[in-house]
Amino acid sequence: MNMPSWNPGQYLKFAGERSRPCCDLAAQVYVPDAKRIIDLGCGPGNSTEVVARRWPNAEIIGFDSSAQMIESARNSQPGKRWVVGDISQWAAGASSEPALEDPFDLVFSNAALQWVPDHADLLPRLLAHLNPGGALAIQVPGNFDSPAHELMREIAISPTWYRSFPPGKVREWHVHDLPFYYDVLSPTAERVDFWETEYLHVMDNAEAIVEWYKGSGLRPFLDALATDEDRARFTAEYLDGITGMYAARDNGKVLFPFRRLFLIAYAP
Repeated sequence: MNMPSWNPGQYLKFAGERSRPCCDLAAQVYVPDAKRIIDLGCGPGNSTEVVARRWPNAEIIGFDSSAQMIESARNSQPGKRWVVGDISQWAAGASSEPALEDPFDLVFSNAALQWVPDHADLLPRLLAHLNPGGALAIQVPGNFDSPAHELMREIAISPTWYRSFPPGKVREWHVHDLPFYYDVLSPTAERVDFWETEYLHVMDNAEAIVEWYKGSGLRPFLDALATDEDRARFTAEYLDGITGMYAARDNGKVLFPFRRLFLIAYAP
């Protein structure tokens, strides 16, 4: 299975829209005296910056599997600690970084854990990395069945493209409904707080929606293709479909709904 390649510049084209759910999550975490925080799947550091504003006196470690993202984060915020690593391995206690061994007051993750499998095992392990009274705070996209995502899959299995996408070629999302997360976390958490929000982003046009997904959900499909020509053809076909799905408003703008899931679990 190919790992998607992450382009910090592409991802940050919509930094404001991507950071808004992160701000909403951080605002709801009640750990006022957090001293040690890890930001899992920190990307280019935009989520870490939000966390740092919320807890300005905390030691914060940004953690991501993409060396490109970590390099971008380190360049923009050189005063913070940045680590390249695998979230599943760290959750299981396999880390060569001494700074990651001690427990944290907050384990934070914004729009990253959808790329990590086995949430039934993963989330209790993340909770176990907390100090007493600490919090596990997570936001993941909840729009896997949205028209924009269904279109990616429909194109991939079409007669033109199905040979380019054999089973296992595209990295899958791993997101469940909120009752699932409650059942997973409630046996060991002191308290679980969870909710969902559908954001309505105002985009310049249908092309902007494609640019949005080129920085996230479309990446595994594009990475699975062998040539730049194929990637351009797949993207053009995706744009044609998106244009028909999201009608322009009177002023030419396009409304782009995006549902997200939030959960905060507090350690006893």
